[in-house]
Amino acid sequence: MKNSCIRSIKHVAYFLLTLLIVTACNKDDYYTDGGLANPHFNGTIMQYLDSKPMEFDTIAQIVRLAGLEETFNTDEFTFFCPRDRDVKELIGDYRNGGANTELYTLNRDTIKTLSDVDSLIWRKYMLRYMFKGKNLLADYPQVDFNVLNIYPGQNYYAYDNSVCNIGVVFNDAVSSDGKSVLKYMGYRQLHICYIPNLSYPDVWIVAKVASSDIQPTNGVVHALDYTSALFGFNSFEVINDIVESKR
Repeated sequence: MKNSCIRSIKHVAYFLLTLLIVTACNKDDYYTDGGLANPHFNGTIMQYLDSKPMEFDTIAQIVRLAGLEETFNTDEFTFFCPRDRDVKELIGDYRNGGANTELYTLNRDTIKTLSDVDSLIWRKYMLRYMFKGKNLLADYPQVDFNVLNIYPGQNYYAYDNSVCNIGVVFNDAVSSDGKSVLKYMGYRQLHICYIPNLSYPDVWIVAKVASSDIQPTNGVVHALDYTSALFGFNSFEVINDIVESKR
């Protein structure tokens, strides 16, 4: 009886161990497969923006107000896409900053809808995010803001002929205890740096990319990180244009 009980216990233990291994393997398989995102979108850049209303509804409206809908449906280009939140912060209200605070202070008409902003202003700043050709993260050179003489990124002309330095930051791989560091072996993140004045080529306004390599049929979309970007890269310039247009 005692030997029979021992054998039964062993069988149960073996079964539980096997079940644990199988479950662990299935969980690993799930996370491996589930982590692979499909970067391709079966539609144009315009259609991609329309398909993500929670993130880009405002941007899609601005594209249309700027008269760029056909361009976003037909041209082949790389788009560093700002977020709706950037526009919301740009406009603001009369109490909490943004263009509406300036307009209210000057006793000029405030912005109630996106169409209250001159379409030429929207066009001017949207063109600043657009670059000819299709460029994925892997197509851009490395940039290290601490040693630009070694890893300087590269300057590119946007559709409006403004200049941005674009490059990929190779982050370090750091162990969980922080004691082991592998230089440039961590995750890679695309950055775009607007250069306001070519007379001062080393003065950059830096914006990080949150999601890169989204590939509609006519180009590439790199979605900017709203926590590190301002609309038009320089919201003060945009606000000044809006205020001047309301004279």
